[in-house]
Amino acid sequence: MLMEAELQSQVAFHLTGRRAAAGLEAVEPLALRPALLARYRDLAALRYDFPLVLIDRGADGDRVQALSGLVDRLLQDIACGDGGERVTRHMLRLERQLRMLLGEGIEGSLSTLWDLAAERLGVRDDELLCDSLGRARSALKVDGALVDCDAALPARLLTHAWRVVQDAKAARFRVTVGRLIQKLSDILRADFNRSDAGRSAESLKASIGDLHADLFDFGAMSRLLTRAAPETTLPESRRTRIRTLLTVLESQRFYPLMGDAGDAESAYSFVYQSCADALAAYRERLAELTVVARAIAVAELEIAGEFREARHAAFFETYGADGLDPADQALFPDYLVCVNARQLDAAETSTLVEILSAGLPMKVLVQTDDILDESPLGSGHLGFGLRSRQLAHVAIGLSDVYVLQSAGSNLFQFRERLRDGFAYPGPALFSVFSGATRTTGDLPPYLCAAAAMDSRAFPAFTYDPSAGSDWAARFDLQANPDVALDWPVVSFAYEDEAHQKLAEDLAFTPVDFVACDRRYARHFARVPRAGWAANMIPAGECLARDHVGSLENVPRLLMVGRDDTLQKVIVDEKLMREARRCREMWHSLQELGGIHNSHAERLLACEREVRAERAQAATDVPVIAPDGATAAAPVPPTGAPESDAEKPSEEAYIETPRCTSCNECTGINDKMFAYNENKQAYIADLGAGSYAQLVEAAESCQVSIIHPGKPRDSNEPNLPELMRRAEAFQ
Repeated sequence: MLMEAELQSQVAFHLTGRRAAAGLEAVEPLALRPALLARYRDLAALRYDFPLVLIDRGADGDRVQALSGLVDRLLQDIACGDGGERVTRHMLRLERQLRMLLGEGIEGSLSTLWDLAAERLGVRDDELLCDSLGRARSALKVDGALVDCDAALPARLLTHAWRVVQDAKAARFRVTVGRLIQKLSDILRADFNRSDAGRSAESLKASIGDLHADLFDFGAMSRLLTRAAPETTLPESRRTRIRTLLTVLESQRFYPLMGDAGDAESAYSFVYQSCADALAAYRERLAELTVVARAIAVAELEIAGEFREARHAAFFETYGADGLDPADQALFPDYLVCVNARQLDAAETSTLVEILSAGLPMKVLVQTDDILDESPLGSGHLGFGLRSRQLAHVAIGLSDVYVLQSAGSNLFQFRERLRDGFAYPGPALFSVFSGATRTTGDLPPYLCAAAAMDSRAFPAFTYDPSAGSDWAARFDLQANPDVALDWPVVSFAYEDEAHQKLAEDLAFTPVDFVACDRRYARHFARVPRAGWAANMIPAGECLARDHVGSLENVPRLLMVGRDDTLQKVIVDEKLMREARRCREMWHSLQELGGIHNSHAERLLACEREVRAERAQAATDVPVIAPDGATAAAPVPPTGAPESDAEKPSEEAYIETPRCTSCNECTGINDKMFAYNENKQAYIADLGAGSYAQLVEAAESCQVSIIHPGKPRDSNEPNLPELMRRAEAFQ
């Protein structure tokens, strides 16, 4: 009876979200986090992508580097021979101390924080430590800001990446405009030298200088040159035009030409915190930008001696009136707008969409710090980054906007994609979840951001219009873990009360992500160990079964407190419903990325039906008797069993003779799948992989020759979903 009462209380909480029944406890005071995040309690002790070093201008190579990678490269150079192990040990201590400094909120350049970390390690009192760090410091050839994954990261990293691209663009502009100014000046100088003023005694003396002035009779020289040289000075209209071009090019404010402080101060700024401000600046400068672009085009013709006033004057009078050519626009800086989603009211959102729709040269970062805000539609629905999702999908729908969405934890892995976005000759939208939600207790922003991405609450993707003409080339979803599955599945090992090691495969779902946020603790209830029962099944398994309102089973999470004690927490139906909505949004992205594409699956099903009909028709061909009469095909006796070939196979197999050697299956698991001597695939070892990998290989196969059969392990996670997907390939 007691067990029955506990089961009823658990089911009641799941269906109603009310924790009034005895035997269930609130999770708020326990500071729990999902079990899969337990191993990351002390990030400073781990070596991972962060912190990053934003390398200063002028450095060669990658201008964004992970501290751990930088340390590894230093050790390759200096940790060899005698003392190599010692140097490695000391450098790893320094690296950990640098992470701890950033965790305390201390900011600065790598060199500054290096010195502070060395002081904390006691470098003054340890001769060997001083030697190790001194060697490393001497070998360190770069410096720059050391940044962690926090609320400031997206704007700092994207601004840095934007500057790298703009620095390269500025260098090209200076070379082009510097050459034009020099050539135009040479034309005017040559014209002056041919004029009476240029051949005067005073001008000739000034060109020689005072050192040898006594050796020449400049008056005689002037008379000689005046009689000998023909009158070939420039027409006044051309001289005036060239002077005007020089004035425009030398006074432009889009780039500092000489690179000194004065020019830099007079140059325009292109970094803004508001879409409205950036758009206003663009409109205000557009006429001036057109004048400079026109001056560059005319100067090229003047230098080549190809400008003809009768032919070109009217054309350049209206140059840029209907917008500049993309090649002309590409000469000038792109605007960078860094805006937080909190600032996106109706007016700002409208301006952002206007910028993207008009194809303006602007790169916009929309940073989201909280994706679990409730939907503006009410009814308690979680937003799961609703605003940023809407903007990203609107931008993709415009077809010519570069779109990147990512969690802050993934930005280092996306650094090449960031550069592609800033180099793209058109508008770009960068939607980033920082992870700095402030309602996740002691969970660092890095883990919060990574949890959002892994759980599909904020998946990563890129849409690059310049990558090709179709979705397969433009849209990329592969940065997400286990991209073919609903959720990534990770093995979790733990000890029970008898100190026996146990392991369980856990799907990391949006339910796990929401469990990190104390605002939504009401959707969870802790079950004391005495109440643990078989009816509490993993939330990921419930979601895979499309379990709704069961009167037998309740979804649960494994969670861990600060003391590393394992807890089981059950989840209410309202949150499970939101997780299913999140899964449907993920399915939509999968379709865009060509994963489980419904159109492709329908075509494959139709093709299989056609093949089956052809095979059946081949077996129904009438038999010709020796005397020319048509004999009926043999009919098996009634009740005779089907042949093995007619039965659907329970065992997985590959139609090896039809293999095209595309490497899709071996790329998924080269132990389960292998090639024979003809480089055609076969199943080498079914036990070397999972049923999920079999299904994924079947879905990836270009000629649909992989048949997953039935699963061998009845305890594998998500089996109902996997078997449903496998049906199309049996």
